[in-house]
Amino acid sequence: MNILISRLVQAATVAVLVGAATFAMMRSLPGDAAWRIAAGRYGYDNVNTAAADAVRAELGLGGHWFPAFTQWMGDLLRFDFGVSLVSGQPVIAEITHQLGASLWLALTAVGLSLLIGPPLGVLAGLRPGGALDRGLLVVSAALKAIPQFLMALILILVLSVQLGWLPAAGHGQARHFILPALALALGLAAVNARIARDAMASIAAMPFYHFAQWKGLSRRQVLWRHGLRNVSVPLLTYLGLQFVTLVEGVVVIESIVGWPGIGHALVHAVFARDVPMVQGTALMLGLGFVLVNALIDLAVTRIDPRGAR
Repeated sequence: MNILISRLVQAATVAVLVGAATFAMMRSLPGDAAWRIAAGRYGYDNVNTAAADAVRAELGLGGHWFPAFTQWMGDLLRFDFGVSLVSGQPVIAEITHQLGASLWLALTAVGLSLLIGPPLGVLAGLRPGGALDRGLLVVSAALKAIPQFLMALILILVLSVQLGWLPAAGHGQARHFILPALALALGLAAVNARIARDAMASIAAMPFYHFAQWKGLSRRQVLWRHGLRNVSVPLLTYLGLQFVTLVEGVVVIESIVGWPGIGHALVHAVFARDVPMVQGTALMLGLGFVLVNALIDLAVTRIDPRGAR
């Protein structure tokens, strides 16, 4: 119950801070906001001064910032995210559509990272200083050092252009998931592998682990009953911190591969000065961070009740 209450307070704080920050940043961007919004509505080739002036008069862009901000906060209390300045559609409807595509991509990336990283980390932790441990250190450091946008470009160049195994962009088929999900997953897997390795090496050196083997349990039984359960706690804890890296990667990689998700929509909304879309999208990402950490706290408490004391 304490976890849920604290997360609700965090969610309310995130709503206020994200709303204020995105509103201030969008207001401080250089250039004519009315011209950008008109370009988003009618296309850059069809924009003129008259169209920009009409948008400015329609939306009241020349007014003071405080009434617009208080109106957005009041609408938020009624769970009304407003209307997109470009498409004219409700922001919540557009976000709901785009969020589904991003969630599938993010979940696929997290699943791949957990399939790649922790098993290698556990094997390396069982034999610290071995060949696998040293090799994993080099590979994980290299993968972690490569920015996700650069990783996406490398995978496009190798897997799409050179080998022709995967499409460089697109959406709608299972094979379209692989390249962007892999670009996100490799960096996450590198960190997961090192966390699993360090946790496993620490646990394997503890007396209770050797005592379990002395009782007659096989290595597989000891690993399953005493090793993996303890490794999962730091792994899950850090998975919540990786959500920030995942969101940053989703925003960039969706734009690179043309994925119709919330990150791609956020970039277009910023260019078009679509303030309600930017505020609504940023708010959903912030609340998503709070939700993920709440779920991870509950999972860790379930796995290791000692952490709830």
